[in-house]
Amino acid sequence: MLLYEFPFNESVRTLLRLEHLFDRLGQLVTREAALDHHFALVTLFEVLEASARADLKSEMLKELERHKAQFNSYRGNPAVSEEALDDVVQRLDAAFQALNAQTGKAGAHLAGHDMLMGLKSRLAIPGGTCEFDLPAYHAWQQHSAAQRRQDLLQWMDRVVPMAQAVALLLSLLRETGSPHKVVAQGGVYQQSLSGSKPHQLLRLRIDQSLGLVPEMTGHRLMVSIRLMRQDAEGKLRLAAEDAALELSLCA
Repeated sequence: MLLYEFPFNESVRTLLRLEHLFDRLGQLVTREAALDHHFALVTLFEVLEASARADLKSEMLKELERHKAQFNSYRGNPAVSEEALDDVVQRLDAAFQALNAQTGKAGAHLAGHDMLMGLKSRLAIPGGTCEFDLPAYHAWQQHSAAQRRQDLLQWMDRVVPMAQAVALLLSLLRETGSPHKVVAQGGVYQQSLSGSKPHQLLRLRIDQSLGLVPEMTGHRLMVSIRLMRQDAEGKLRLAAEDAALELSLCA
């Protein structure tokens, strides 16, 4: 089953983009090839760009605090495990403290590194990172994989607290959804949304063997899904057939 996710607001959209980048960065750093470590740096620059919004950190801190207050309100409820509550609250506290301790603009710690800033400035130029353009960077790429990885981990150190906070917030959000089966009739499914708390994330699973691609749109009152199939020219066209889906709406 293929999983697709659709955010209903800009805050969740940003968290999903950061999660995607942090996941890629984590995979690339563990590899050995210089080319993989090159793209790890490219991804790190993307992380810094995506997290540069001035109010992002404060929004995340508020969300961590909100979750902590919500979980603490469950204390004394016989249906809730105090041990599980303590574990979640401790994770929220740790994420809050680590993120709050980070000062200054994202990426400011790299601003004085000539090699990295030279690399960043030339990434938009096709072939602009050749050895004759960036000899210091070329020399760095010849270091051992262990040395390059040590450098990468040092340069990534300032974004680790944000990565941990993003993972925790999205995990808690996803846990609020309950999967249910629906059928897209003639390739289309629509559902009205209601409830005192607006939904923030749609999660959809579809059988990969069907060869269908969902196009999702939505807002606080309605979600709409159109199932598409790619033709020989790569164009997506509506697949006018019934198909089973599994949906989760997370608030």
